[in-house]
Amino acid sequence: MSGLTAVIQGVGTSDLPRAPQLSALGHMLQASHRALADARLLPGDIDGFMCAGIQGQLFDDVVTAADYAGLRPDHLNGTMTGGSAFEFHLQDAVRLVESGAARHVLIAYGSDLASNRSIKLSFGAERGGRPAGPMMWDSLSGLTIVGGYALALRRHMWKFGTTHAQLDEIARSARLHAARTPEGVLREPLTEDAIAESPMIADPLRAIDCCLVSDGGAAVVVSAIERIDRPTPPPIYILGTGCCQTHWNIGQSDEPDVTGAGRAAQTAMRQAERVLQDIDILQLYDSFTITPLLLFEDMGFCPKGEAGRFVSDGRLRPGGALPMNTDGGGLATCHPGMRGPFLVVEAVRQLRGDAGQRQIPNATTCLVAGSGGILSAIGVGILSKVPR
Repeated sequence: MSGLTAVIQGVGTSDLPRAPQLSALGHMLQASHRALADARLLPGDIDGFMCAGIQGQLFDDVVTAADYAGLRPDHLNGTMTGGSAFEFHLQDAVRLVESGAARHVLIAYGSDLASNRSIKLSFGAERGGRPAGPMMWDSLSGLTIVGGYALALRRHMWKFGTTHAQLDEIARSARLHAARTPEGVLREPLTEDAIAESPMIADPLRAIDCCLVSDGGAAVVVSAIERIDRPTPPPIYILGTGCCQTHWNIGQSDEPDVTGAGRAAQTAMRQAERVLQDIDILQLYDSFTITPLLLFEDMGFCPKGEAGRFVSDGRLRPGGALPMNTDGGGLATCHPGMRGPFLVVEAVRQLRGDAGQRQIPNATTCLVAGSGGILSAIGVGILSKVPR
C-alpha cells in the first residue's frame, strides 16, 4: 500500500423512481454526470470505471458503457454478482486508489426496468432466455427468483418460528422512511387491512414482502483523499470492505437461510477497526423482507433465529435505535433491478448531513450490505465521516 486513504468524493442519482424518457444507459449517464459534478471532477479525471447491468441491456459491456460516458480509463471492472456487484466494486476501487494505481474511480449503474417491460430477469439464463448451468435443474420445478427467497423464508419460519408479523415490521419501517423521502413511492403507513389484503406471491412471501420495480441510476466516485484538490462536499471515509460468495442459485446453497454476510462483515469490521456497536445507521439490501432479516443474524447483530424479535421493537424506524434504509429502501422507494449503489449513495448523504427531512441526527458511521443473486454474494462496507 502507498499510504493513501480511500474516500467517497461524489455521489449522484438519476431521476427516480420512474423516468420513461431515459433508457437504462440514460439513467447511468445522468447519475454519473451528477456524481462527477458533486465531486467537482470532469470525465477526463476518471482513470478507473466499474459498472454492471441487467442482462440484455446495452451496458452489460463495461467497455461500451465507458465509451458512452466519455471516459478513457486505465482500469475497468465489470464484475457481476447481482445487486451486490457495486459493493464488490467498492472493495476493488479502494484497493486501486489506496495502492496509487488510480486517482479517481467511478462506479455506476442505470436501469429502465419499470418503463421497459421487455426486459426479463433470470439468473443463469442465456441471452435467448433458456436456463443454463445449475439453473436448468432448478427451473424444471418452475422455481423463480422470488421462489428462491420464499424457500429461505419458509426454512427460517420452520426452524425458528419467524412470523409474518415480524416481517411486517420491516415493511412498516420502510414506508415510514419513504414518507420522509421526496422520491418515496409507498409513503402511506402500512395498515392492518393492507397487510390482510396483500396477495401471496410465492408462499410465504406476500406482495408487501417484495421490493418495488422501478427505474433509476446511481453513481459513486471513490478517490484518494490526498489527491482531492477541493474537499467540498466533505469526503466520506471508506473504513473497511468485505465480500463473500457462497453459491449462486438457491439449489447450490448448503443452508438456504444462511448467507456469507458473516465473513464479509468480519473482514470489513476488522479493516475498519470498529465493532457493531459503533454503527449508527444501516443500509441493507431489502429485495424481500427476509433479506435484511438474514443479514442481521449473519453479521452478528443478533443470534441466529432471533432477527424476528430483534426488529420488532421499532429500532429500524425513524427515531429508532438503529435506523435502516433511511430513504425507504427497495421495499418502498427504489429498486431498479439492482439496488447496491443506492445503498452507498444514501449512506453518504446521511453521513454528510444532506438527507433533508429524513436526516438521522448525529450519524457518524454507517454499515452498507448488498446481497446479490439469491442470497448468494454479499458485499459489506463501513463508511464514516471520521477517519480510522
